[in-house]
Amino acid sequence: MSTGILRKWRGARLWGGLLAAVALGALSQAAGADQAAVVARGAYLAQAGDCISCHTAKDGQPFAGGYRLDTPFGYLLAPNITPDKETGIGSWTADEFYRAMHEGVNKRGQDMYPAMPYTFYTRITRADSDAIFAYLQSLKPVRNAVEINHLHFPFNQRWCMAVWRELYFNEGTFKPDAAQSPQWNRGAYLVEGLGHCSACHSPRNALGGIEQNRAYTGATIDGWFALNLTSNLHTGLGAWSEQEIATYLKTGVAPGKTTVFGPMAEVVQNSLSHLSDADLAAMATYLKSIPPNSSLRAGAAVPEASQQRGASLYLDHCAGCHQAKGRGIPGVFPPLAGNGAVIAPDPANILKVILAGLPPRGNFIPMPAFASQLNDQQIADIANYVRTSWGNTAVPDSSAAQVAKLRGK
Repeated sequence: MSTGILRKWRGARLWGGLLAAVALGALSQAAGADQAAVVARGAYLAQAGDCISCHTAKDGQPFAGGYRLDTPFGYLLAPNITPDKETGIGSWTADEFYRAMHEGVNKRGQDMYPAMPYTFYTRITRADSDAIFAYLQSLKPVRNAVEINHLHFPFNQRWCMAVWRELYFNEGTFKPDAAQSPQWNRGAYLVEGLGHCSACHSPRNALGGIEQNRAYTGATIDGWFALNLTSNLHTGLGAWSEQEIATYLKTGVAPGKTTVFGPMAEVVQNSLSHLSDADLAAMATYLKSIPPNSSLRAGAAVPEASQQRGASLYLDHCAGCHQAKGRGIPGVFPPLAGNGAVIAPDPANILKVILAGLPPRGNFIPMPAFASQLNDQQIADIANYVRTSWGNTAVPDSSAAQVAKLRGK
């Protein structure tokens, strides 16, 4: 081989090696960026699941376990979920972690106690489980051996869980409801899954299973009463707007209604306050859709369905201007209580106003049109609600068909 050819061959090899090194470096950087994104997502999801509250003992290291969980059958100490290989989950695989989340079975193949809310976490996707696992594995390992089981006999025997699981555990990833909006489905995923709201806000029977026919109607936990989260107008969230619910979840304060205290204050601090406004709005949308239940109403009558829907829609779209009791603001927003146009024998006027809005008149602020925001049934429900509330005694005879006819004109 001539000297010139040899030099060219060596130069080509050198450039090829340099290009390969650059390519490998770029791939490594991309992989590192992708992993960092997964870890960051896992951190967010771990906050949505409020993992730190149960897996951190008082004055203990975050996620190192030892927090006491009292039950009617004794108590449990939450395990260490830092990546320590001997006392935490450092030797776990992503598959084993997903099995714990999805099936409620630990690394040793044992049924887990439902104090770990796997009955809710089963709904999360494999991708979200892997992200949470990646985040936990990124934490500083903490050596802290925890003796978990302090339940009374026979509940301290894991075989007892076989019967409980058969009665109260339905394994399965969340499946979106095609009939609902993406926002509703996102809210359902968070509330029913990672947020596990029903775990505290639903009564339980003697075996610790949730009474499904009373889900979200409120329950006593650790000496505190977790509030009714249904759309019940009297004892639940029926009189709250979606924005008020989202603000309450974010800040722990609902002006004019209540503030958080007890365990819920910790949930807001460690979990909900860190969620995005979009996710909180989605949770509010889902919570507002939970049907009312009369079990805790002390004899008060349950509003019929269309009135309930109308009240919720009014609070979301109308109460900001016309006020909660339909009293309006003098000279700015007209009252709806006792308003002749509202209680007229024919509801056409109010339906047309909701559809098309009103221009400004004098000092009165213009009313926006809702034709593009609300469907025919929603507009009819609002009309019927305002025609029968705050002393108004008109007949609730608005219908979706009537709205559709007016919309066409």
